[in-house]
Amino acid sequence: MTPASTWRRPASCPCRRCTGCRPRPPPRRRDRIPGSAAARRRHGRGRRARPGPYIRESRRIRALTTVTEQDLSVAVRGDKGAVSYHDSVGVGMYRIDLHPSTGGDNYIDVACSPFEIPLGALIPQRMTNLLPACKNIGTTHITNGAYRLHPVEWNVGEAAGALAAFCLDRATTPHAVRASERLLADYQDRLTQDGVELRWPDVTGY
Repeated sequence: MTPASTWRRPASCPCRRCTGCRPRPPPRRRDRIPGSAAARRRHGRGRRARPGPYIRESRRIRALTTVTEQDLSVAVRGDKGAVSYHDSVGVGMYRIDLHPSTGGDNYIDVACSPFEIPLGALIPQRMTNLLPACKNIGTTHITNGAYRLHPVEWNVGEAAGALAAFCLDRATTPHAVRASERLLADYQDRLTQDGVELRWPDVTGY
């Protein structure tokens, strides 16, 4: 076969393109051709969201409440289930899973009970004008393995947004909402009206 760089269409060949005589370039996937419609669909330009890095763990606030492994581990809590918080603003469920650690463990997996999201984990100890809204709530490196999941993040974000709006409506602060039984009950009622589940039914962990 003649190299493509030196190919010339034979004078006797009736084909003006002569694709059968010359070497063909290797096939290219359409979604890998820069600027093509398939590439834009694959890489998120247009209707789809642009892909980005997944942040598994972030910095966390020093919260009024810090959720620890003893609060939701099945090995610790047993049939009692996870700790129930009077200031719950949502629920979540996922096993505590940790990826490679500095101790040489390739994977750590701990059975977990269905848990609640305490409002105290969304309120910083010192700052009065700051609210976390995703993985930066009051958890530990261990419990972040369960609280990091998207459904929990979405719940945290919804609760934080509702809390900010509630505080503006009542001319108060997040600390005051948690400290007042009346304000806390009103805020939780607003979450419930918006469809946020605050308690789990009688279910067990795995």
